[in-house]
Amino acid sequence: METDDVSVREQLFHNRVRETIICVLLFTCLYMVSYLILTHFKKTAEFVTDDIEDATVNKIALWLCTFTLSVAVCAVLLLPISILSNEVLLTFPHSYYMQWLNGSLIHGLWNLVFLFSNLSLVFLMPFAYFFTESEGFAGSKKGVMARVYEAVVLLLLLALLVLGIVWVASALLHDNIARKSLYDLWEYYLPYLYSGISLFGVLLLLLCTPFGLSRMFSVTGSLLVKPRLLEDVEDTLSCTAFEEDSLSRKLNCGSTSCWVKLDMETMKKEHQTVRSKRVALEMRRKASPWQRNLGYPLAMLMLLALTVMCVLMVCFNVLELLLDETAMPRGMEVRILQKRTCKHVMYGMQQVAISVYSVYSCVLKDPHLGMASFSMFGSLGAAVQVVLILYLMVSSVVGFYSSPLFTGLLPRAQDTNLTQMIANCVSLLILSSALPVFSRTLGITRFDLLGDFGRYNWLGNFYIVFLYNMLFAGLTSASLIKTVTWAVQRELIRAFGLHRLPLTVSRSTVPFRLLLASGLSKIQ
Repeated sequence: METDDVSVREQLFHNRVRETIICVLLFTCLYMVSYLILTHFKKTAEFVTDDIEDATVNKIALWLCTFTLSVAVCAVLLLPISILSNEVLLTFPHSYYMQWLNGSLIHGLWNLVFLFSNLSLVFLMPFAYFFTESEGFAGSKKGVMARVYEAVVLLLLLALLVLGIVWVASALLHDNIARKSLYDLWEYYLPYLYSGISLFGVLLLLLCTPFGLSRMFSVTGSLLVKPRLLEDVEDTLSCTAFEEDSLSRKLNCGSTSCWVKLDMETMKKEHQTVRSKRVALEMRRKASPWQRNLGYPLAMLMLLALTVMCVLMVCFNVLELLLDETAMPRGMEVRILQKRTCKHVMYGMQQVAISVYSVYSCVLKDPHLGMASFSMFGSLGAAVQVVLILYLMVSSVVGFYSSPLFTGLLPRAQDTNLTQMIANCVSLLILSSALPVFSRTLGITRFDLLGDFGRYNWLGNFYIVFLYNMLFAGLTSASLIKTVTWAVQRELIRAFGLHRLPLTVSRSTVPFRLLLASGLSKIQ
């Protein structure tokens, strides 16, 4: 029995080392990708200055931003990795090469993302901002360490302020939790604080995602070559080329011409706009008929199908919420109870080899991973869930940067300062860390929330979850209908040439007969 106990402990040790190596390799790859992304957007002048101190501070802040962005990317991949791992274990249940993929690895990954998200939001990003803005205390010796001391003091003051605010809020809502948070800061305060941050992220996703789903059509259309109904591309290209040549001559004349009285800055912007339009028209002319007439409609149909599928799944989840309690987005409390039972058995029956083996199996394998598919359509449904989750994340990012409140945060290549980069990393981390809760609340997937992600207090409130699903379905449907109808109206107006009407003539007052007659005359 002692030999069996030793072998089990050795295997537990080897599995823990293997899981650590896998997590380190995954995070290293994400860190390198995040560093390449940030170096593409950072302002180079901030890192090659003559002041070595400022350059060192900026580099340290850039490393912290890279760490935060890599945690955000890992949070986005949590649900897709978990769902695909479950399907792989279902497909290859006894494969020797898939023994490393188990519930313990997935559960540990969720816990690490939760821990690093708390660390980045509460400590690293505020420290990075204070570090870049600090200059050292008055009278102290200048240097990097002086900035570190000032940033640490400001961070401690901010932590005390946030602690007081959250403690007062928890005292008003839950008196018992407020008392415990003073005794056990890690167990009660940080999860409570992160629950509020997650609720804010989920509400932000509720506002940004429907708007982003409607914006995805215009963003995709700007990247593809789209056909124009009843339009002569050659004629439009010739007119645009003549206009560009005219503006070029006006700009090249210089001070010896009478055109100098005009606003040169406005003329330069107009010239850039006309030039961009000419380049786009040349791309459309060079595009193949398949790319021009088939690629754009297929992309639009795919976006429309994904959006409609999201709305239908949310509506189905609303019906399930009304009829079945298991549709509520809860964490795996049963799994936590099983772990505690296993520990009790291990400590109470150490002399029995069978109990030790049962403990080993209970710790290593998650009973819900590899047992059944999380979609009624099997592997195909799981793949669709992964695509929808990633599509919702991309749409939320597009909606976030397209909203008037956050348009100023949009990063520009080689022209994004460090403060703006910190704000972008914090925003992306809030959105991505709320994505698993967002997807589970809407019923996009049936994968239960692991670790501390399922401990949020508001997840058990039926009215909040039900109202959230109804608001998402309503906002997304309204945005989709508005986008489709306006797009059709805009294309018809452009195709029939009514966009050239003077501004004094309202296009809405144009009768339908005139619209139809104009279209028929162009066809003939």
